Amino acid sequence: MTTSRTVTLPSGAVVPALGQGTWHMGDDPDRRAEEIAALRRGIDLGLTLIDTAEMYGSGRAEELVGEAVRGRRDDVFLVSKVLPSHADARGTVDACHASLRRLGTDRLDLYLLHWRGPVPLEETVEALEGLVAQGTIGAWGVSNLDVDDLADLPAAAHPDTDQILYNLTRRGPEYDLIPRCRELAVPLMAYSPVEQGRLLGHAALGEVAQAHGATPAQVALAWVLRHEDVIAIPKAGSRAHVEENAAARSLRLSADDLAALDRAFPPPERKVPLEVL
Repeated sequence: MTTSRTVTLPSGAVVPALGQGTWHMGDDPDRRAEEIAALRRGIDLGLTLIDTAEMYGSGRAEELVGEAVRGRRDDVFLVSKVLPSHADARGTVDACHASLRRLGTDRLDLYLLHWRGPVPLEETVEALEGLVAQGTIGAWGVSNLDVDDLADLPAAAHPDTDQILYNLTRRGPEYDLIPRCRELAVPLMAYSPVEQGRLLGHAALGEVAQAHGATPAQVALAWVLRHEDVIAIPKAGSRAHVEENAAARSLRLSADDLAALDRAFPPPERKVPLEVL
């Protein structure tokens, strides 16, 4: 198995810095076999953190992941998410058990609140911590929470991660959210690290990629992975795509590369509300 840089979560779990996302997977029955093969190839390559959610395809992505990891559950670090509309005391527990059934497992390694909704954060956190105490989940975290939202978590609460939209075109978190998470020792998990492919045609990205004999997607991933406390979870729906992503782990961007990308994608100079997709 290919080894790669890891990130240690507050709970003590050690996970690969490059994992696999599953948003929009499981939606097309004609692609099911190919997507399962991609996830399994990713596991073979050390991309053993797999992120999914009850929202993705109304559970179809979880079912797909469950099939992909069958017989290899102990090789992977499974992450799923509860919808905010389900995140009350009883609903969080029920949603978690429904996710477990779709995934075909008896435990989640990490369970996240997908975004902040009407349920008080204290109630959701209490339910999540109850699931940890029962051994149903290894740890809990949050997703799409900005600095002010993190401040509203219970004082003793310590999420394992904040999963956010972060890539070259979405650099707002660098102004305040990334520094605040570092103060709290909360690693970030970056979803859509290549902006669902929309940034890959940018000339500056292509120039850096050409200089390294790499692809624009690999440069975009390497840029996110330059942070030692950030995990990237790109989606790959084919074996070739997951192999391309995995190869980004060996790409090291120089100071000149980073400066060129800063000119093309300027860092924020003021607070930018956390963006979501």
